[in-house]
Amino acid sequence: MSFLIPCLNCGPRPVGEFRYGGEILKRPRPEASDRDWANYFYVRRNTAGPETEWWYHKFGCRQWLVVERDTVSNVVAETRWPGEAAQTPGKKAPSDKGPGN
Repeated sequence: MSFLIPCLNCGPRPVGEFRYGGEILKRPRPEASDRDWANYFYVRRNTAGPETEWWYHKFGCRQWLVVERDTVSNVVAETRWPGEAAQTPGKKAPSDKGPGN
């Protein structure tokens, strides 16, 4: 299913211009167990409904974005820069600059 992601630099763009970076997860501490790191890299909740995700605008401004998207309807509720506070009450902004950083 195709949908638009409102890029903060480029405006609304087709999802095909972006690369999905996965759901946003809290990174384990460096001294965390191997099991914690394996869960961080490989285990996903696969939520049906609202999800906070990383998206990279590969065919546009080449920036990482945080996207609040309903995974059932693909309706994008919000797009923000990494580190910015969520507009939705009760949501936390990510603390790093993109997946793997």
